[in-house]
Amino acid sequence: MIGISAAELGVRAGLPLRTIQRFETAQGIPPSRGGTLAKVQAALEAAGIEFIGDPLASPGVRLRRP
Repeated sequence: MIGISAAELGVRAGLPLRTIQRFETAQGIPPSRGGTLAKVQAALEAAGIEFIGDPLASPGVRLRRP
């Protein structure tokens, strides 16, 4: 959607690539601690992703409008 790799997302979020890879393979909301998911969300939002819907019942994302 925004054309960045898992490695680049890790750099932008300040997280190891392995953490991003673990999140990619998780079913549902991946288990995390210490604000790790918040770091990923902030990095994606800074890149133009908007999180929409309810995270559990109807999660979704879209590109933010300019």
